[in-house]
Amino acid sequence: MSHKHKRLLKSIYTDPVSGNIHWREVESLLNHLGAEVDYTHGARVRVVLNNVEGQLHRPHHSGACGKHDVRHLREFLARAGVTVAAYEAGSR
Repeated sequence: MSHKHKRLLKSIYTDPVSGNIHWREVESLLNHLGAEVDYTHGARVRVVLNNVEGQLHRPHHSGACGKHDVRHLREFLARAGVTVAAYEAGSR
């Protein structure tokens, strides 16, 4: 995992939730992790990662994810088994 992806993953799991995470960075991380990303109706994004399916929300105007979107992303990644500890241990 690149340093940039590792830093992003840490910021996703950090409390308080960051309001400065951009969708393009999230998209890059998901692609790096091997997720299947499918843009559905409107701003909805269907993501399948490690056989776990979830719906995420792409920001409309600013490109920055809202805090509730980051929380939702965090929950999805945790269900898919993607955590900072797992990556620091060298697995996914």
